[in-house]
Amino acid sequence: MSEKEILVTFGGGVKVDARYKDFTIKTDQPVDEGGENSAPAPFDLFLASIATCAGYYVVAFCNERKISVEGMSLRMTWNRDPESHLIGRILVEILLPAGFPEKYRAAVVRAASKCTVKRQLTKPAEIAVEAR
Repeated sequence: MSEKEILVTFGGGVKVDARYKDFTIKTDQPVDEGGENSAPAPFDLFLASIATCAGYYVVAFCNERKISVEGMSLRMTWNRDPESHLIGRILVEILLPAGFPEKYRAAVVRAASKCTVKRQLTKPAEIAVEAR
């Protein structure tokens, strides 16, 4: 399997697993959607990828400047459009601890905004689906 390949297998019920590199990413659906709620749903992982990517850029920013991330966290919230059921707005909040250098407040926001997942969403890839 190449680094540019994900192999998806079906684990029974509505469980779907993705094998990527040396990892198996398990997914399921909530009980009310026919699943067992034994793992995050794929869309949950999509949302988590945005938040954790932004978090990585915050950590990298702080590490470069020798700023401790102790007491720091990140919270992401979103709103769904009631008609399309798609996300209309996502808010990523960096919760800074007391003593975070004020001179870096705007810069840490810019760093989080450089998240690769976020940037990819602004330039969506073509997604082709084929049966072989």
